[in-house]
Amino acid sequence: QVQLVESGGGLVQAGGSLRLSCAASGSTFRTYAMGWFRQAPGKEREFVAAITMSGGITYYADSVKGRFTISRDNAKNTVYLQMNTLKPEDTAVYYCATNQGGMLRHSGAYDYWGQGTQVTVSS
Repeated sequence: QVQLVESGGGLVQAGGSLRLSCAASGSTFRTYAMGWFRQAPGKEREFVAAITMSGGITYYADSVKGRFTISRDNAKNTVYLQMNTLKPEDTAVYYCATNQGGMLRHSGAYDYWGQGTQVTVSS
């Protein structure tokens, strides 16, 4: 079993930046693709970004493309989400999750989830 712990959320003004981190337990981190999802109040959880096992390929939702960057450090068992030019509509709880081989944009393909970290962007 993999445990995931997100950190780095907080309150930021529109136009600002935050960097989220997701630390994974165990020695199998490098065998998982990783994804970030978010869920705003009253809305369904939505895909934000994903990265392959090696980190060589990344995927983004259209709403964050060009503003967010996903990366990973397999030596540190950590995946990151750098968020720039934040907008009020980015306000949500952000979750990281593991994927052992499925459609990276679909939450149903993910196995283990973190507890989430709140990101609030004020206008």
